Amino acid sequence: MTEEGALQEAAALAPSGVRMHTVRIPGTGEQFTLPDGAYLSDAAELELAGLIFGCRAGACGICTIEIVSGGHNVSRQQDGERSFVASLGYSPDSVRLACQCQLRGDIEIRQC
Repeated sequence: MTEEGALQEAAALAPSGVRMHTVRIPGTGEQFTLPDGAYLSDAAELELAGLIFGCRAGACGICTIEIVSGGHNVSRQQDGERSFVASLGYSPDSVRLACQCQLRGDIEIRQC
């Protein structure tokens, strides 16, 4: 088994039985796991990786991220978030507000 496969298998279930997912940041090589349904803004690891959060309510746009892969593994983008991301000059098809993303599977992200 490859190292990556071992990490994915180990992260699949926490000792409590909660399904865990991996968040990777290719630019820094950092990765960490979060429980299913966690908001990315709940992850202290993201702040340690340099991602900045402001209002945590989808109103300031500081936490814009590009979802490099696994976009289908985060909660559905609401119309208000989509319009706000577009008003910031980003493509809402690949850019999200991290504070509005609930994790459903493994993803790779990059801060905008």
